[in-house]
Amino acid sequence: MRALLLCLLLAPALGACRYNFVPLIPPQIEPQLPARITQASLTRDGETLRLQAQVDGRFEPGYLGVAWFNGAAPLGTDSVYLDAAQRRATFTLRAPEKGAYRAVLSFGGAVLRQVELYEVQP
Repeated sequence: MRALLLCLLLAPALGACRYNFVPLIPPQIEPQLPARITQASLTRDGETLRLQAQVDGRFEPGYLGVAWFNGAAPLGTDSVYLDAAQRRATFTLRAPEKGAYRAVLSFGGAVLRQVELYEVQP
């Protein structure tokens, strides 16, 4: 009889036990990925080098810059303004002779990728 009475008194307290501090389904995590270059190619079209690049990810509008090199010798720089509507850029450089060309792409002060075209041994 005492056990039955004890169960009746403790029933409301035991029925209210649940995990309040741990969510049963965790919230969805939205990763904050930095800007990245997903597609980049450096090709020759006659006497012109053509660099095409696409920037993906979440980024503030800014300039995508390229620095051109033939081996270790710098050839020049260029930049294109990108925003959410314009994520692709095309750069050209006149290069009549074959060489070991490199294009270093940077965005927001950070180097993102280097693309190479070796027509001769570096």
